[in-house]
Amino acid sequence: MKKLHLTFTNSEGKAHKLIPTVAAEDLTEAQVKAAMQQFTELNLFEKDGLGLYQEATSAKYVETIETILF
Repeated sequence: MKKLHLTFTNSEGKAHKLIPTVAAEDLTEAQVKAAMQQFTELNLFEKDGLGLYQEATSAKYVETIETILF
């Protein structure tokens, strides 16, 4: 199973990750960049006065391989 890991910087310049529960496994770089840019423009999320998703930094798929023993 692949999971999409999106990394943003907050208003202090620190990394903040967003891992959607459900995401398509075949998104292109352009699609992800565009969606992340739109997400940053919304300015919806804030914690203790700091904007959490201010700039899109990186995106990657992380694939987990499970080996069933029994």
